[in-house]
Amino acid sequence: MAGVLSQTGMADIVLATLNARFIHASFGLRYLRANLGELMERSVIAEFEISQRPVDVASALLDFEPKIIGLGVYIWNVAQTTALAAVLKRLRPDILLVIGGPEVSYEWETQPIFEMADYLIAGEADLAFADLCRGLLGGQALRDKVIQAPPPDLARVQMPYGLYTDDDLAHRFVYVEASRGCPYSCEFCLSSLDIPPRRFPLPEFLDQMRVLMDRGLRHFKFVDRTFNLDLASSRAILEFFLQRHQPGRLCHFELVPDRLPETLRSLVARFPAGSLQLEIGVQTFNEHTAALISRRQNYLQLEDNFRFLRRQTKAHLHADLIIGLPGEDVSSFAAGFDRLAALGPQEIQVGLLKRLRGAPIARHDQQWGMIYNPLPPYEILQTKLISFAQMQQMRRFARYWDLVGNSGNFVETTPMLWRDSAPFKGFLAFSDWLYQQTRRTDAIALLRLAQLVWTYLTTVLRCPEQEAAPIMLRDYQRGGRRECPEFLRPHVPRNHARPLQVPPPSSLRRQSRHQAGDAEGPSAGCL
Repeated sequence: MAGVLSQTGMADIVLATLNARFIHASFGLRYLRANLGELMERSVIAEFEISQRPVDVASALLDFEPKIIGLGVYIWNVAQTTALAAVLKRLRPDILLVIGGPEVSYEWETQPIFEMADYLIAGEADLAFADLCRGLLGGQALRDKVIQAPPPDLARVQMPYGLYTDDDLAHRFVYVEASRGCPYSCEFCLSSLDIPPRRFPLPEFLDQMRVLMDRGLRHFKFVDRTFNLDLASSRAILEFFLQRHQPGRLCHFELVPDRLPETLRSLVARFPAGSLQLEIGVQTFNEHTAALISRRQNYLQLEDNFRFLRRQTKAHLHADLIIGLPGEDVSSFAAGFDRLAALGPQEIQVGLLKRLRGAPIARHDQQWGMIYNPLPPYEILQTKLISFAQMQQMRRFARYWDLVGNSGNFVETTPMLWRDSAPFKGFLAFSDWLYQQTRRTDAIALLRLAQLVWTYLTTVLRCPEQEAAPIMLRDYQRGGRRECPEFLRPHVPRNHARPLQVPPPSSLRRQSRHQAGDAEGPSAGCL
């Protein structure tokens, strides 16, 4: 069992979830426990991973002899959590099962887990869960199974940072947030339903960040959807971290792409290398598509901001693009990919559109022939403009781009894959070739992948071996590997077969919202 807080033994209330991996610490469960008030000492947090068997998780939960079990349900764990709920209800139907989270806050009527639950809290449950537990433990049964939790006043919400353990701080992603909500109405995102934006009281929030620093936290991942919306608050937070900078301390923020006035530019430019990571959701460069999904974006200002960030700051830029949006075909996506690649972000996260429950994107299904996988994570299978075969090709493109373009293992090598063409066209040709060689998109060992890249460069693209070998060797040894791969040895000078002087590996940890465990954004206030 991973990450159990409080001491083992009996607990009336058990807050549990299945994380995608151990490295993800549940933000939502910590909020719920922090706001239980006088019931906190009668509660415990129990975190597990989706790889664990439901029957084993059930056994661990029942060991607490709880009266109430709260389960956090997300797009990445709904199947496993449904199986867990079935086991719990078979064994102990008397235990009250409360569910919540983004996956069950909308369209819950047809979900099997809803049928098994005693109560569902839809929305931000920080305060509503505590109220429900007080009533249930006091012998008061609620008539309504579904509790619609209104967005709470954040001044009343207890911040949960004291519930991160020292082990969490040392070994797991630790999430923080200065605000909730989003003023924009992008239809693929659940945050478009969370209006208006709200902020935690800034002095209290910064005090909590100072405590985390004093406890040794190195990486602060902000889950605010629009960190740079409130310029005064954004400036204060940046100044706070800049004044307390230490080597190895990293801050991750998600920015509105076209909003970076001089007041923020000057601050961002002062952060040292390795201390600032900015996630910038471009999503599409197709203005017709952006209008269809209610996404407001000034592309000229966006590009100007990118050029500033790349040329005049040391921030690590992570940019997002989505495949499969209504009104966009492969050629349009390719043009957007090339346009973004020309701006030079260190990472381009290519993700297939997901049909999140409750997201307004569903209104385009009929007109644009949007067909989604009925199983989580509900990725797009085909559209009116992109066939299923093309979408599968794009799925492979996205996966191979992650392995090669984003991994940090082929920093100098990747641009060679499109040396005679545009980036999208060149990498797509490599992606098609790689799939023909391997017939898989996962479990490709790094050494095997490097050899395949070498073969493609030297045989398909006919890149001179004496040109490609030193570049690939630098990339291979960039992560601290000392050996020279056997396939490169005949093509590099003997003295280069020993470790080269290359920049050390980045201390940045990849923080993609599209990776498992973060596909729906922040889990604050959810079960």
